Amino acid sequence: MESFSLILAIVVVTALAFDFTNGFHDTANAMATTISTGALKPKVAVAMSAVLNLVGAFLSVEVANTISKGLVDESGIRPEVIFAALVGAILWNLLTWLVGLPSSSSHALMGGLIGAAVASAGLGAVHGDVLVTKVLLPAIAAPLVAGIAAMFATRLTYRLGRKADGKASEKGYRAGQIASAGLVSLAHGTNDAQKTMGIITLALVAGGAVAPDSDPPLWVILSAGIAIAMGTYLGGWRIIRTMGKGLTDLQPQQGFAAQTSAATVILASSHLGFSLSTTHSVSGSVMGAGLGRKGGVVRWSTATRMFVAWGLTLPAAALVAALAEWVCGFGDWGTALVAVFLVASSAAIWKVSRREVVDHTNVNDHDETPAEEPSGVVTQAMAAVTPPPAGTLTDDLSATIPAPAPTDPAAPSVPPAATTV
Repeated sequence: MESFSLILAIVVVTALAFDFTNGFHDTANAMATTISTGALKPKVAVAMSAVLNLVGAFLSVEVANTISKGLVDESGIRPEVIFAALVGAILWNLLTWLVGLPSSSSHALMGGLIGAAVASAGLGAVHGDVLVTKVLLPAIAAPLVAGIAAMFATRLTYRLGRKADGKASEKGYRAGQIASAGLVSLAHGTNDAQKTMGIITLALVAGGAVAPDSDPPLWVILSAGIAIAMGTYLGGWRIIRTMGKGLTDLQPQQGFAAQTSAATVILASSHLGFSLSTTHSVSGSVMGAGLGRKGGVVRWSTATRMFVAWGLTLPAAALVAALAEWVCGFGDWGTALVAVFLVASSAAIWKVSRREVVDHTNVNDHDETPAEEPSGVVTQAMAAVTPPPAGTLTDDLSATIPAPAPTDPAAPSVPPAATTV
């Protein structure tokens, strides 16, 4: 291993800081539904998720290799470029966390890396085919696939359990939810922790510390796993509130279906090396589960804000990273200026967040109720094509026929009037 320069050390520390923000930003992906349905207490849930994130970081390096070897041209990347990319990703993560929007940490990182690489070496530094096939297409497909799977899984779950005892059924589904949430946490570790591993490995290659085409060293895997686990344990309570209560109101059956569908999609993508957004997958599955229950409502105003954030993630992070790379291009003082800006901006965002504290004590509080927002077009359409369960039509007809007025036993009997022919 060659000399470890100061700029390389700064890049590694910044990458681990991004990994930390990724942890608390994406805790909601694994544990929001489990917390909102009461299957686990909030602190227990995030502790469990943190441990499984750490374990998942050791299971695969396919996604790390996609980032370190596939997305950008290693030969034209300097450590300062990667530092600028991380600045764009961290600031976007913190801003979306502040407003409680579950945007994609993965796409923030990808956008930052693309913006900084283009600013440094031009458009040729980005491998467009990898960007389309392993980043953009999975971004569109993941929420759709997870959402459709969760919707049908929810309907199947309710159909299979319609004759079961209510309390016993809910207890069983809560246990299933805990298991499926653990699977999502494990999947998150195999996918998201690897992104930081890939970034650090790319920086080590750019700085001449490891040979090109190298897999992540063991110390990189360990440090990335610990950083994301620590961030997960802190809990991104603002985003947990949005995911668990802001999109829809979930019952244990829906939570189980949503978590299982999302975990399946994430694990499959990790095996294929796709840099998938766990946020997109879990958000899609939560909305699908909301649509899958008869009478369920998806709050489309919240969903629309989330979709806008998804669309802005790549370009916004790319723009900030490109500006940071331009400033770093002035030399050491430029890199120092960007570092000071990153620290100052992060501190300012944290200070603003203290005005309205969201933590494990109030994460399930939510001001909005379903009555305040009418069901959207999609929800109404789903309700229109869903046949009513047996007995519903009879109940509705009986409800419209007034019951006969009660008679008073003490009242005198009045004979019916004679009918004149």
